[in-house]
Amino acid sequence: MNKKLMIATLISSSLLVGCGDKLSGQSAPMSPLVAAQPVTVIDYQQGKQYVGRTEAKEDVAITAQVSGYLQSRTFNEGEMVEKGQLLFEIEPAAYEARVASAKAAIAQAEATLKRADLDWERGKSLLPKGSISQSEYDRLTAEKLNAEAQLKSAKAQLNSAEIDLSYTKITAPFSGRISDSKVSIGDLVSASSGVLTTLVSLDPMQTSFNVSERQRLELGIDSLDGAGEGSNDVEVILTLTNGEEYEHVGKVDFIGNRIDLNTGTIAMRASFPNPEEALLPGQHVQVFLREKDPVQRIVIPRRAVQSDLEGDFVMVLVDGNVAERRNVVLGPQTEHGIIISKGVEKDDVVLTKGLQRVRNGVTVRLEDTEA
Repeated sequence: MNKKLMIATLISSSLLVGCGDKLSGQSAPMSPLVAAQPVTVIDYQQGKQYVGRTEAKEDVAITAQVSGYLQSRTFNEGEMVEKGQLLFEIEPAAYEARVASAKAAIAQAEATLKRADLDWERGKSLLPKGSISQSEYDRLTAEKLNAEAQLKSAKAQLNSAEIDLSYTKITAPFSGRISDSKVSIGDLVSASSGVLTTLVSLDPMQTSFNVSERQRLELGIDSLDGAGEGSNDVEVILTLTNGEEYEHVGKVDFIGNRIDLNTGTIAMRASFPNPEEALLPGQHVQVFLREKDPVQRIVIPRRAVQSDLEGDFVMVLVDGNVAERRNVVLGPQTEHGIIISKGVEKDDVVLTKGLQRVRNGVTVRLEDTEA
């Protein structure tokens, strides 16, 4: 029995030794296989798009300031007119007559004043001699003062008549495009007749939009420059309804003085050169407000970003192919990838593939280095 027991023990020992050799021959678990990519640094202009409509810098309704029959219209409807160009003329005969009458009244008042001056001078010399009484001298003085007042009144009447006469010629207050005429030759027009036509300026053109307080602070739009000609920090791009970008860059020329309590936005306005008159008032446009000067930003592929209870993070490759977790602050998405505002440096390499098995401090294998 002892011999059989000894043989069984030897066999068992041999089997255990063989199993141990096999277990010790197995290799350790392989490191996760990943792909990595250096971060990209791009020139980026932060911006935001808004909906807007164009509006004329100058927009006026042309009306008559005096009454009379319309004698002529000297423009073609819808054409460009220059500042000071004659648009309408009202029959001036009645107003010319008033000017002539006012001039005659001035001549009469001057003659009356001259006679009153002579009488007053004569009375002034006779009063010390006792040749006239004090009351007579006072009467001459009053007549002289009254004649002076009459002359001033006549001159004022002439000035008023000349102004009314000038109003018979209705001219363009600024250069722009004129609309159709609302009246015809021979119509009786007056200040109560309403609009004769309208005139809008086309160059430059403006557009208004509203910006949230947060976006205003992010873009650094605090004020206009010292000359009031626009903000030097941002520029404005227009996209037309056909999808094309307007060729001229605009600038912010107005910033509101308070935040709207209902919307949390502030009113802004941009001005655009419009020499080709491609923009017209009331046109629907997309307004893109962006930083004037590009700044360098770090960009990585969106797939490299992971999220957990602590927030957004990426895995960065450090010395010895070790994965290191970096918590990041995300910026806007661009065509090159997502901007990282904080947490990654420009010399870092981020993992972009095989992230499911990667943990902080784990050594990884790169796809391009695998045998």
